[in-house]
Amino acid sequence: MKTANILHELNYHDEKPQVTLLMETANTKELRIALQEGVEMKNHKAPFPIVVEVFQGEVLFGVGEEVYPMQSGMMVSLEGGVYHNLKAIKDSIVRLSISKFDQVERVTKVAE
Repeated sequence: MKTANILHELNYHDEKPQVTLLMETANTKELRIALQEGVEMKNHKAPFPIVVEVFQGEVLFGVGEEVYPMQSGMMVSLEGGVYHNLKAIKDSIVRLSISKFDQVERVTKVAE
């Protein structure tokens, strides 16, 4: 058994998302992305399927030409290779589930 707390040692940065690995399971890596209001994650794609959950706050989730408002509790899944982006409308905590074969460093580079 493994445990993690998505609220533990939470830090926001006023210019870029803060990415933290919460835990690694047999199939996934669970990440927290803390976005201060107005902070964005530029357009990018993941090599494997992902699941994005807005744990707290509100973000605009862009996929292609469409933009979807997402609030606390909402989730979306995307296949690998789909371009997407995020912008925080309020201070937000996003949980990102990525494949065990994906790299946390890839997500961190997107956040820079």
